[in-house]
Amino acid sequence: MIIDMTEVQAINSFFRSESLKEVYGLIWLLVPIFTPVPGILIGVLVIVWLERQISAGVQQRIGPEYAGPLGILQALADGTKLLFKEDLLPSRGDIRLFSIGPSIAVISILISYSVIPFGYRVVLDDLSIGVFLWIAISSIAPIGLLMSGYGSNNKYSFLGGLRAAAQSISYEIPLTLCVLSISLLSNSSSTVDIVEAQSKYGFGGWNLWRQPIGFAVFLISSLAECERLPFDLPEAEEELVAGYQTEYSGIKFGLFYVASYLNLLVSSLFVTVLYLGGWNLSLPYISTPELIGINEVGGVFGTTIGIFITLAKAYLFLFIPITTRWTLPRMRIDQLLNLGWKFLLPISLGNLLLTTSSQLLSL
Repeated sequence: MIIDMTEVQAINSFFRSESLKEVYGLIWLLVPIFTPVPGILIGVLVIVWLERQISAGVQQRIGPEYAGPLGILQALADGTKLLFKEDLLPSRGDIRLFSIGPSIAVISILISYSVIPFGYRVVLDDLSIGVFLWIAISSIAPIGLLMSGYGSNNKYSFLGGLRAAAQSISYEIPLTLCVLSISLLSNSSSTVDIVEAQSKYGFGGWNLWRQPIGFAVFLISSLAECERLPFDLPEAEEELVAGYQTEYSGIKFGLFYVASYLNLLVSSLFVTVLYLGGWNLSLPYISTPELIGINEVGGVFGTTIGIFITLAKAYLFLFIPITTRWTLPRMRIDQLLNLGWKFLLPISLGNLLLTTSSQLLSL
């Protein structure tokens, strides 16, 4: 039997090219997924620096000033220090739950960024149920906190985990009802469609003016979801030492730190998308591309301007949760649950009823 070597070489080169195509395809599939991660982490560092500077201004003291210009590298220095600290494990705790908990908290929040439109066509996945995907995924994070509290074998940690779960359930429902009202107004649950529905009428078309009650409930609920003061009961230092974080050190403690600021940035971005017009400058009857003199919306310059507008709105909104931290005292757990179930839930239901009635009358 005579084997033609040219045919063998051709077959080998064909298989090699096919395998290379598969590798390249896999790489190009992962590039858009992992590209936003460095940007998101830089955004978190900026939030930490902003919070320290604003907090210093509120308390009339000097904030971070030595690590980098204006202390902007202080958060990076703190993260590096945590990275090299010893990772201690509780001797009688559940090590698997103790180790998995922080990862679940961070990953569930990172997935939420996949449906946030930073600009026109600048979104990882424009799903038709984008806003509800965020709500569904964000409810996974308290499971990680509960696992961390239970796995620590510490009564303070376990109480912190239970509080996180109770708080999430209490404020998840009013938040969902507010988002449902926005979806009814926009006739879509896609984040991109919600932004475009607001852009039709300029500044007056923002859902902030059309849904003021919903905006107030959404703001309070998002503060509770992010566990910011006055809703930071799961990690109340005076009562629970540090709550579910009590037994953590090193990189795992750093993951909780990152998760809280990631959640804060996600909430601010969703407020921007749902209520503040997203990437549009929102001048009446003038869209961003027309204003800056470009015809192609998908141009690099137009996309950059859209991303800048989205981030500017989100970071301006961050002043509210940061200043709230140094303004309002912490609530008791019974006050927190009463606010969620007895006030915000009926108000959000009434807001949804009003929105539904107005939509039916406008048909």
